[in-house]
Amino acid sequence: MTKLNITNASISKQTKAPGLTFPKYATQLLNLANYNAHGTRPPVVGQLTTLFSEYLKATKTPTPEGWGKWYSKKQPAAIALATQKVVAQLENLKATLPVITPEMAEAWVANLIIAKTFKGLCSQTAIIAALAKKKNTTSSPSTPAEEAKGIDGYIGEVPVSVKPITYPAKAMLLPEKIAAEIIYYTEEKTGISVNYEI
Repeated sequence: MTKLNITNASISKQTKAPGLTFPKYATQLLNLANYNAHGTRPPVVGQLTTLFSEYLKATKTPTPEGWGKWYSKKQPAAIALATQKVVAQLENLKATLPVITPEMAEAWVANLIIAKTFKGLCSQTAIIAALAKKKNTTSSPSTPAEEAKGIDGYIGEVPVSVKPITYPAKAMLLPEKIAAEIIYYTEEKTGISVNYEI
């Protein structure tokens, strides 16, 4: 077996983008606008992993600048189109901010904490129990410390995290490391559809 160690320092040396600073909250708003606008999805900017593989095959010394030049030749309109989508969504956000009142914010927070939490935790408990039964084992809840790490419970001895099928897209906005098997579910008219690999 061959082992390769790559230090964080060598990775950051390759990926450092000098001179980029943003005002406080700007990147969060840009991420939110991009998430809603779908500005950097493959139909707009191309399949980046595939394009990057092509770039690595085409050059002996990859650099951020070289990648930028190569990408701009392959996808000449992509960055402008993605930017246009993000800026348009920012305009939508700017127009909405003034109409959000403290009362509206309170109603949103209450709905999140009461209705959505109730529904989500009931679904989570039912999913873990149903999968444990299917696997002919027990289910148990997580501790508060485990919950803080993204563990929602256990199926037998296996830590699991229960997420809606839309979670991978949202994770881009709220990145977190989850030390558990992730179970995805979809809400349907007749109940919950579950995807799992445990």
